[in-house]
Formats: sequence, structure tokens, C-alpha cells
Amino acid sequence: MAYTITLIPGDGVGPEQAAAARRVIDATGVDIDWEVHDAGIEVMDKYGTPLPAHVLESIRRNKVALKGPITTPIGKGFRSVNVALRKELGLFACLRPCKYYPGIRSKYQDVDLVVVRENTEDLYAGVEYEIDSPEANQIIGMAGGKIRADSAISIKPISITGTRQIIKFAFDYAIANGRKSVTSVAKANIMKFTDGLFYQVSRQVAKAYGAQFEDPKLADIEPDPVIAAEVAGKGSHLVYNERLVDNMCMQLVQKPELYDVIAMPNLYGDILSDLCAGLVGGLGVAPGANIGEGVALFEPTHGSAPKYKGQNKVNPTALILSGMLMLRHIGEKDAADRLENAVAAVIAAGKDVTYDMKADRNDPTAVGTQEMADAIVREMNR
Repeated sequence: MAYTITLIPGDGVGPEQAAAARRVIDATGVDIDWEVHDAGIEVMDKYGTPLPAHVLESIRRNKVALKGPITTPIGKGFRSVNVALRKELGLFACLRPCKYYPGIRSKYQDVDLVVVRENTEDLYAGVEYEIDSPEANQIIGMAGGKIRADSAISIKPISITGTRQIIKFAFDYAIANGRKSVTSVAKANIMKFTDGLFYQVSRQVAKAYGAQFEDPKLADIEPDPVIAAEVAGKGSHLVYNERLVDNMCMQLVQKPELYDVIAMPNLYGDILSDLCAGLVGGLGVAPGANIGEGVALFEPTHGSAPKYKGQNKVNPTALILSGMLMLRHIGEKDAADRLENAVAAVIAAGKDVTYDMKADRNDPTAVGTQEMADAIVREMNR
């Protein structure tokens, strides 16, 4: 079967990583017609926007896209293209597997976690008001002295709809991939209405799936009425538990092997996905996916590293493994397994890997981005 897939090379090191990933994915033998479109800081002069309309049109038409990293200016300039893509395409779920591959330098080895991050609301919804704006002053007035007069304001929305959607996604992913547990992460002891709602809906969804509650007292709740008939009993083998986000950070550092699928609101998910990537060797080996109803975008967790642009130096593993997730998504499981096994073999051998994967980062035997991709292709062709 032939697939038409949108490829967005990105900027910074994105284009060279995209070229490497494309070559590895093509080597699996899956028939892909790549529809290439540029987005990011480098197309601003040409289109007047970092996210031209034809990029969105291509993704909507093809339903699947692979994207290299795109630069987001800090504190100035345009808002994140990554955030805009998620909002425009309704990509409500961010999926970030963090798996240890032997040969990677890490203090941990028994780690195979999946972070499921809600993508559309929370503090990343972009509802912000500048200092001394009419909106900020109105909120300050309503707060009855709880907010200083010289404050800028961000609003944190958490909805039943958004929470139900992401927790259902977490349970469906856990079932489809033979996982054992789903952990809901929030800070409900302090943010009782927003994060409290996240926990409440999480429990209702877990009850609808028939999950086993780690704390039986939490199970004294009616199942989610919207999805109860659809999913009844499908997750009866799964354990549902909850952790406060600060405690979850400590738990992950002390005993990450106890956790499996971890679901959380947007901001916590952003932070903990980097923490989990650190457990398995860093962002260079951390793939990602952003998934909505009928549309999916696959991209690495790391940024665009513009200072390394054109140097053929940066580790391509995260984008290549994002391609592996993409192959699984389109139903090409055998090809995805062969790609992942080839990546694992090259990492384990430790010869044809980039500088960051060597014991000594100054090791002269380190190879470049394209050469590591070549080694992975050779491994698949053995």
C-alpha cells in the first residue's frame, strides 16, 4: 500500500535530521510519497508567517505528517509553530515514549515509560494579559487582594471535555500496547477546582474502563456517562493510580520502573516528558507524536539547535524513532519493529553513533547525523 505523508523539515538542524530520517524510513520498504513543505522561522520573509496555510492544508489532506524541529523565539516574536499546529489541527494528545536502549549512557536501565500530555488547554492555552492591561486589572480587582497590582496574568483552563479526551486516549493506548497501568498526575491538593477536576474526570474514565484502583476509596465514583457504554470493562486488566506532580518527579527519579503510562495536563506533561527523557539518555533519543481525531503529527521532543545548523553533528535518533511511531500509527508494525531494532542495534554497538552517545563527547570516532542514519540502514538490510 502506498501512503502520501507530509514532511516538514523544520529549521536549524531540522532539514539534515529530516533527510536522515526519511532515508531510514524509506529503507524499511514502506511505499511513501513524501509531500515536502517548509515552515518555521526561515520562511517568514517569503510567506509573512512561520506557518503558511498550505502546510496545514497538506496535513489535513494527508492525515499524517513527520516534522523536524522548529525554532521558537524565547520571550519575543511569534508564538510557537508547534503550539499553533496542535491547535489548528486539534492535536489534543501528545505522546512521548521514553524507553532505555542498551548502550545509551544513563544512570537508569529499567525504564519504559509513556508520557501522555493534554495539548490544548491548561496554562498553554495562551490566555494571557499584559501587566496593566484592562483585562489584567479587572482580574486583579476580582481577586480581592490575592494578586499584586503589578502582575501580568495567565489563565489555567481545565475542562471536562479535554480531560475526558486525554484520559480516554491514555487508556486506549495502554490497552492497544499491552501496558499495565495508567497514572493520572496533577496538583489537586492546591488547585482544587482545576486539577481537582482533572482527577475527578480521570477517576470516572478509569471506572468506565473497569480499571483496578490502587486506592479503593477513589473507586467510589460513578463511571463517566459519556463513554461508559463504549468502553465498559475494556481496561479491567489495568491499574489506575494518582500522583501529585511534585511527588511524581521524586518517584520517577527514585523508582521509574514502577510506572507505565502517565497522563497529565499540558504544563506538567511538558516538564515531566523532559524529565523522563533524561532518565533514558536525553532529548536526542526521545521521539514524540501529537494526535487528534483522524490527524497525527510525529516529531522529536528536542529543539532546533540552530548553532549546529549545517554541521552534520546532531543525533538523528529522536526523529528516526518518531518515524517508527508514525509507521506503527499507519499500521506498518513489522516495518516499525525492524526500524526500532536497527536503531537499538546501532546504539548497542556504540561505533556509528554521534558524539553525544560516546562515553567521551570528544571521541574522534563519533560519526555525523547522516553517517549514523547510514549505519541504521545497513543494519536493516542485514
